[in-house]
Amino acid sequence: MKNLLMKAYTGYQLRVGALAKDERGVTAIEYAIVGVSIAAICAYVFGDGGPLEVALENAIKTIADYIDDVDMDRRGSSS
Repeated sequence: MKNLLMKAYTGYQLRVGALAKDERGVTAIEYAIVGVSIAAICAYVFGDGGPLEVALENAIKTIADYIDDVDMDRRGSSS
């Protein structure tokens, strides 16, 4: 009986030790955290009303204003 308990305990210790050294699960969780973080950043930057959208809208408005100013200058000087 003592020998059987010793074998069971040793087998248990070996399995627990192997599980503790196995880092595959930890790596998968780390990749999941990185993936979720990147997705959140992309949603913020490229999302509705995000900084990229605001910057592009401001740039397009500035360019359109410059074009309107040039058009007004040409109309005023040719008349």
